[in-house]
This record gives sequence, structure tokens and C-alpha cells, in this order.
Amino acid sequence: MNEDVNGIIIMDLIELSGVNNKLGRFFGPIGRPVMDLINNLGAAAIFFFFACVNIFHRNQAREIIAQVFYIGAKSTGIVVLVSLFTGMVLGLQLYYTLIRFGSEGVLGSAIALSLVRELGPVLTAIVITARAGSAMAAEMGILRISEQIDALYTMRIDPIRYLISPRIAASMISFPFLTAFFDLVGIIGGYLTGVLLLGVNASSYFYRVNYSLEMVDVRGGFIKSFVFAIVVSTICCYQGYFCHMRSDSHGAKSVSLATTSAVVISCVLILIADYVVTSFIM
Repeated sequence: MNEDVNGIIIMDLIELSGVNNKLGRFFGPIGRPVMDLINNLGAAAIFFFFACVNIFHRNQAREIIAQVFYIGAKSTGIVVLVSLFTGMVLGLQLYYTLIRFGSEGVLGSAIALSLVRELGPVLTAIVITARAGSAMAAEMGILRISEQIDALYTMRIDPIRYLISPRIAASMISFPFLTAFFDLVGIIGGYLTGVLLLGVNASSYFYRVNYSLEMVDVRGGFIKSFVFAIVVSTICCYQGYFCHMRSDSHGAKSVSLATTSAVVISCVLILIADYVVTSFIM
């Protein structure tokens, strides 16, 4: 009797182990990338924490100003160009949509709200990611593979304080200002298309812009731009700083892959963060 019971238990254990092996083969390829993603997000959060702590260290002002010039001032031209044509396209598309309902008079409201609430912060962040974020990732990667970061450790200089903190602080300053430029120039672009080309009344256009925009809309746009600044600067610096730990490459190739990953991940997280922030401020 005991032998029969033991045999049944052994057979059950064998069947259970077979099921576990099948489940492991099925969920293994899914679980490993998810665990790697969680680990990287946690490491990036710790990386950002140490960078923020060192922002207020003495003698940081000069480097922060230099990074504001590079990230903010030098990105103004491309931001203005993109915002101008974004506003012009919005004016063209919205005019022909609103005229079907006889509501072309609210063109100013539609353009202003679209830019200030949504398109301004998102497109500004994506443009800065493409220009300055990729440069940050590549620069950190080159410093890493050329062992200059290790040299800073040797000289007892904290690389995060010296390299990362000024860039994150400069991004927090630059993103809201560039978002404001984007919104302003985009509204002017909508004016060029709607008023000068399509004949919408100029007074009505600016009255609608002024009437529809409220401080809560402007504040929400600035909150988004501040969150995007944290996301972009942290991800780009993190990818470049730890490019030597990549398992898929090494040397110069790791820098190129880290730069590509930084831009792609930043753009994806911008859209995810946009949805999360919008759900909280609406």
C-alpha cells in the first residue's frame, strides 16, 4: 500500500516538474527582459538621486550655466523652426475641419490649447532629445570608453557631480523656457496660416487665444516639460555613463548603441510620462 502511494506521489512530482519546465520555457523569454527593464529603471532612479544631491554642491554654477547655453540656447533655433511649421500646419488642418461646422472663429482657441496642453511640451522634448540628448549620451560614452571617468575617480573627483549633475540641472531650466518659446512661436505660425493666408479675423483669433487659455493649462504644460527634462537628461546620461556594461557590444560600438538606446527610450518614456502626467493634472 505504501509503495503504491509513493509511486503515485513520484508520478505527480514528475508531471508537475514537466509542467514547470514548460511554463519556464514559455515565460522565460518574457520574464528576463522585464526583470532587466525593472533593474535598469531602479538603477536610473538611484543615478538620478545622486545627481540631484550633487546639484547644490559648491562651484556648480559655472558648469550649469555652460550646459544651459549648450542644451537651451543652442537648441532655440531648431525649436523655433519646428514650432513655426507645427503652428502653420495646425492652422491649416484645423481651419478646414472647423469650417465644416461653421466654427472657424474658434481657430485661435484650438491652436492655443493644442500647443500649450500637449504638442508644445512633447515636441519640444523630442526635439531636444534628438539634438542635445543624443550628444549627452555620446559624450558620456566617449568619456567612459576612453577611461576619462576612471581618471576622475583616481583624482578623487566625483564623476556624477562633475559631469551629470550640471546637465540634469540645465535640462530642468532649459526645457520649460524652450516649451514657452515653442508655444509662442506655434501660435504665431497659426496666425500666419489662419489669418494671413485663410482670412480668419485677426482680432477674433487673438481674442480666442486669450479667452481660452487659463493658468491651469500653462501650468500643466510647464509641469510636463519639467518631467520630460528629468526623463531625457537622466536616461541619456545613464545610457552613456554605463555603456561599458552593455552585454551586446564594447568599445566604440557600445557608444553608438548607447546613443541610439538613449534617444529611443527617451522618446518612448516621454509619451508614457505624458499620459501619466495628463491623467493627474486633468
